[in-house]
Amino acid sequence: MTVETSFLGITLANPLMNASGVHCMTVAEMDELAQSAAGAFVTKTATRDYRAGNPQPRYVDVPLGSINSMGLPNEGLAYYLDYCLARQNQQALQFLSVVGLSYDEIVENLRTIEASDYQGVTEFNLSCPNVPGKPQIAYDFELTERLLTEVFSFFTKPLGLKLPPYFDIAHFDQMAAILNRFPLTYVNCVNSIGNGLYIDVDKEQVVIKPKGGFGGLGGDYIKPTALANVRAFHQRLNPSIKIIGTGGVRTGQDVFEHILCGASLVQVGTALHQEGVGIFERLVAELEAIMEAKGYTCLEDFQGKLREIN
Repeated sequence: MTVETSFLGITLANPLMNASGVHCMTVAEMDELAQSAAGAFVTKTATRDYRAGNPQPRYVDVPLGSINSMGLPNEGLAYYLDYCLARQNQQALQFLSVVGLSYDEIVENLRTIEASDYQGVTEFNLSCPNVPGKPQIAYDFELTERLLTEVFSFFTKPLGLKLPPYFDIAHFDQMAAILNRFPLTYVNCVNSIGNGLYIDVDKEQVVIKPKGGFGGLGGDYIKPTALANVRAFHQRLNPSIKIIGTGGVRTGQDVFEHILCGASLVQVGTALHQEGVGIFERLVAELEAIMEAKGYTCLEDFQGKLREIN
């Protein structure tokens, strides 16, 4: 039995990764990920310039997961690109996460990566704010198509998209129709569920400071939504576009469910923040135990084979 998997023709020890934003801000944290049992890892989502992020408290663990409004704190694109370039000969597969605070900055950042010697995978976080008063890019289908058309007019390296959760079947259909027009490597489903609110009843107040307490939900709260998005896009996207499943992964069973829905790789966010990089070894052992109990010898035995009720 093996939990090895292949991504872009590269063999990984297992399908597990961190979710961008968790344990990947600094070189020290990324080095810990590189030395962990994770099959791969992704850098912190980078803007062009350094960002301190939103005021504290901006992340809080709550009973069924987490709520955060981080504000994209990061060291700037050059910091993460230099790290990846320095490790390029040591690591078979790299994921560099990038975003921009405007349409022009997004294009500029991707041009910077295209012009560099970086040969790994770029994850473009399409699930981020656009301009005040407008929805995040991935909820604006016309803007998404226009942006991807421009990006793929010059970008030739492997590119994946981090998507927000969608909640309507028609939106799955619309977004998949757009994504299928482009040579994407993968889509990552999903980012946190936006604008939740958690209350400290004793204090009768919200638990995070930014945005009046509104923040993205992670953890157990979002697993059913994440699984639905993995399943929906696995059914709709070209087979050449892989799926990375993210959301509510705390146990080996959660990993199994994401793969059953069609994920090729599975990212861990809230639980990694809570438990540390040792979680990957535990998740691998729990996934192996499930596979052994079911008689599966490899991930392909069950990947994407979720049954429906006749």
